[in-house]
Amino acid sequence: MNDGHKFCGSDEWRAVVREQVIPWALEGGVELGDDVVEVGPGYGATTEVLQEMVARLTSVEIDPDLAAALIEQYAPVAHVEVLEGDATALTFADGRFSGATSFSMLHHVPTAEAQDRIFAEAARVLRPGGVFVAVDSLGNDDLREFHDGDTYNPIDPASLSGRLRASGFTTVDVDTNEYAWKAVARS
Repeated sequence: MNDGHKFCGSDEWRAVVREQVIPWALEGGVELGDDVVEVGPGYGATTEVLQEMVARLTSVEIDPDLAAALIEQYAPVAHVEVLEGDATALTFADGRFSGATSFSMLHHVPTAEAQDRIFAEAARVLRPGGVFVAVDSLGNDDLREFHDGDTYNPIDPASLSGRLRASGFTTVDVDTNEYAWKAVARS
């Protein structure tokens, strides 16, 4: 990620995540369950909120520096485990988790094929009936410019339902607002 993404570790972004992003993602009574995997926590704004909501949280971050910072931050928190890892090849057993999340990171995945592998891995590690909740920004020129020198591969929400179904989910709901899309998919 380029230096502009340090904003994702700011108090301002943490407030947006806490007050807008996660409530929108979970509106309508979406329950993540007792054992949740978070893919791509980045600077940890979503981790901060999710760890208050679930009994057990496992966060998987591919960036070694961000993972190391989160590992150190959450080392004293017994119900949170942070791992450095690749969400396209999760190391967990099939059916381990009740819920899986991805917030504002999928546009950093360089190809649609790799994004689809993340979807398939989320479906694989979920228990039957488990829920995958994802939110990401809608593609636009301002965000493309913001990601100068960085990977920027936004997902078209019109294709998302089909991609999630092809990855192993049986029920998929996709919604958008003026800034983002959200998906709630069940295994």
